Amino acid sequence: MSEPPSRGAERDLFRDTWVRYLGYANEVGEAFRSLVPAAVVWLSYAVSSSYVLADAIDKGKKARDVPGPEAGRSSRVTVAVVDTFVWQALASVAIPGFTINRVCAASLYILSSATRWPLAVRKWTTTALGLLAIPVIIHPIDRGFQKCFSPSPSQSKI
Repeated sequence: MSEPPSRGAERDLFRDTWVRYLGYANEVGEAFRSLVPAAVVWLSYAVSSSYVLADAIDKGKKARDVPGPEAGRSSRVTVAVVDTFVWQALASVAIPGFTINRVCAASLYILSSATRWPLAVRKWTTTALGLLAIPVIIHPIDRGFQKCFSPSPSQSKI
């Protein structure tokens, strides 16, 4: 999660509160993939995608409310929505979901070939490994995206 805002700064509902964790619902769904019906995993992606869409809309509304010339308002809103949507879709849904999916698939494969544990034990172990991997992958992904896509000093922030 990002650093908490300073006392005078406005609190961002989608980045500074528990709502941020809704963006990670698909990782939990991927971790449980071997134990639950596919519909449950797809539902977890719907929750994460709804978070991404809501955050993009929120950032568009904030960009609209920034004082400035009326002529550039439409493009400012569009840039804010698209930037937030792409950033969040990649950093909160696609990359972490793919990573947890591969961690779980690899662990299930390795456990199947290296142990004689019953299938149920292998699946629960895979789920536990997937859940444990979530906090490990989140911060490097967020830091990587911030380094790659943070605005240059010449760009204005919304």
